[in-house]
Amino acid sequence: MLILLRFLYVLICAGAAAALVQNPIAPAIVQEYPALSFIVIMLTTQIVTFIDILIPRKRLDMISAIYFGLLVGWLLAFQLQYAAQAFMTSIGVGLQYDTQGNITGDNPYARVIGGIAGIMLPYICISFLLQTKDDFRFVIPYVEFAKEIKGGRPLIIDTSALIDGRIADVMDTSIFDTELIIPSFVLEELQNIADSQDKNRRTRGRRGLDVLTKLQQKPKVEIRMLEVREKDDLEQSVDQRIVALAKRMSGRVVTNDFNLNKVASVQGVDVINLNDVANALKPRYLPGEQLHIKVMREGESFGQGVGYLDDGTMVVCEQASNLIGKDIDVIVTSMLQNSAGRMIFGRMLNAPVVAVR
Repeated sequence: MLILLRFLYVLICAGAAAALVQNPIAPAIVQEYPALSFIVIMLTTQIVTFIDILIPRKRLDMISAIYFGLLVGWLLAFQLQYAAQAFMTSIGVGLQYDTQGNITGDNPYARVIGGIAGIMLPYICISFLLQTKDDFRFVIPYVEFAKEIKGGRPLIIDTSALIDGRIADVMDTSIFDTELIIPSFVLEELQNIADSQDKNRRTRGRRGLDVLTKLQQKPKVEIRMLEVREKDDLEQSVDQRIVALAKRMSGRVVTNDFNLNKVASVQGVDVINLNDVANALKPRYLPGEQLHIKVMREGESFGQGVGYLDDGTMVVCEQASNLIGKDIDVIVTSMLQNSAGRMIFGRMLNAPVVAVR
């Protein structure tokens, strides 16, 4: 479709150029050199085509900022010239008279002021909008032309979330009805991990690529690969670039990296930690409730035995280090939960309670 549009544009330009050089009221130089004039006109009109080909990816917010900057700048320049002309006329400076002795509205000083303002003000307005387009986006109504995105703010996926794999299961539940953003630098990091010489890293990287492919195949998941080529971000780490991108897009970061969680939270970026989501969905165990576990190994402290629930939660039982490989009943005494996971502490059923002094 785009190739057809460019072809039609060339034909229209050729027809217009031919009509112009054959026009009897055309400038003398055009009538004297019609072939050369035709070539010059065609080359001039095709400048926009060359620019269009050289810049295939265009940002609509940048185009809108330039358009509104020019519009507002020229409007302000016109108003300034009008005000300068009225002021100059009131103080009697630069007055010009017609043949009948009446004052004309054309003031040379006002024209100079208007010309200078017509150059400076559009530049100032364009520069201001380009630097603040993320903060003042509401004055640029390009949203009408943007792709309709479901839900609220976009979710920016971290490398660790893709390698973890639980994000695919979470999206199957339809809890998040919003767009998933995969930045290009996250994909590059994932590819580097998949190409690693270390077998474990290579396996993790390939798992992340498989999870990404699985997400792309889900019809209910809206996922977008975002090309990010900000020059200022090239020297920053992937975590810093994710946080910066989330701030620019007013999005949320999805990760299970504890350090990225802290860094993003400090900078005011909302984070969805998959570990927190998993912990929130695990059943709650209150002190006094009874569990049934199999002791798998000794704990860090003397006499402790460690077992696991079906969901992977670690259970530390006192006085159970000599029962490795056996099934026991445990009474919950306390629980520790954070972003790194959850641990349950307890004692064996019918075990004597040791008083601590």
